[in-house]
Amino acid sequence: MTEHIAIVGGGTGGTVLANTLAEKLDAELAAGEVEITLFNDDEDHVYKPVWLYVAFGQREPADGRRPLREVVDDRVTIRQDYVVDVDYERKKLELVDAIDPAPYDKLVVATGAQLEPERVPGLAEAGHHFYSEEGAQALRDGLLGMDGGHIVLSVVGTPHMCPAAPLEFTFMIDDWLRERGRREAFDITYTYPIMRVHGNEHIAEWADPRLRERDIGIETMFNAEAVDPEAQTITSMEGTELDYDLLVAIPPHTGSDFIESAGLGDGGWVDVDKHTLEAVGFDDVYAIGDAAKTGVPKAGSAAHYQANVVAQRLASELRGQPATAVYGGKTICFIETGMDNATFVEFDYERPPEPSEPTRAMHWSKLAYNESYWLTARGLL
Repeated sequence: MTEHIAIVGGGTGGTVLANTLAEKLDAELAAGEVEITLFNDDEDHVYKPVWLYVAFGQREPADGRRPLREVVDDRVTIRQDYVVDVDYERKKLELVDAIDPAPYDKLVVATGAQLEPERVPGLAEAGHHFYSEEGAQALRDGLLGMDGGHIVLSVVGTPHMCPAAPLEFTFMIDDWLRERGRREAFDITYTYPIMRVHGNEHIAEWADPRLRERDIGIETMFNAEAVDPEAQTITSMEGTELDYDLLVAIPPHTGSDFIESAGLGDGGWVDVDKHTLEAVGFDDVYAIGDAAKTGVPKAGSAAHYQANVVAQRLASELRGQPATAVYGGKTICFIETGMDNATFVEFDYERPPEPSEPTRAMHWSKLAYNESYWLTARGLL
């Protein structure tokens, strides 16, 4: 009997998992003992970190997209459809465009995160962001159209994708303006919703003095409540009001509606065992990447490492062997500290991040990784 592995979501986690499984289960696939199906609602695979560079004119939008079929192993079936519910008893997936449900024996949820700026009144109308192709292009145009004024970077929603990105943008816009001899014409303010500048205290301790030495204003415990597009103000629940000429916001994030409709978790996030990545309360269901509540950042590197663990566990299970692979929380992250310098952190459940001294070499290492990502997604690196 053929075993069906269903992967929902064609982002970094889902794609790496599909390709890794295709390699690990090559003999079983060839014999027809296993089928791997990747469900995605878009024909493209998107590499989101590129959008930060699009905002500064350093990358083109096309650099962040490839047809999913080009990135995924030919031994994997791709179905462009949206999964809306799961019948756990019959092990069937309900789809939007298909009459018949799709079978599964093993299910992996890798649906990522979505933006919900509408949760803050006025934010969708007035706030720029760099978390989508369209958002990054609009932000680029907004920056190019400014002669001076107040730029506010406000972290509105947490958790969010790539937790270092707000700091990266703030460091980069400061440097970008200095390179053009225009920094004195601008004020820059960075806001964060707790009493430090980053959710991770070690990153916060490293970043805070670097923001201040660049004359970047800091507003902590700033939980955005509303934006007034006409008055160009953003107001916090704590009563602080900031004027802005350009508002760059990290919008609230949510998980997939599918996760809630399938009863897998609240807010679109799946409760998992943080080591095995098995969904709590469900048999034969895993979750990885942004969709999984593991306690680690919503970062592509975490999704990649989690995909490798789940691939090993699934291969063992399908061969009737004990699944011993576990995820230790490993995450790596390059953090841009300007237009040509960066630092690097590596951490896990036990070891906190310790940012290295920023260097030009580390900046170029990040750019090299971005260029090689497509090989990484294919499982070739």
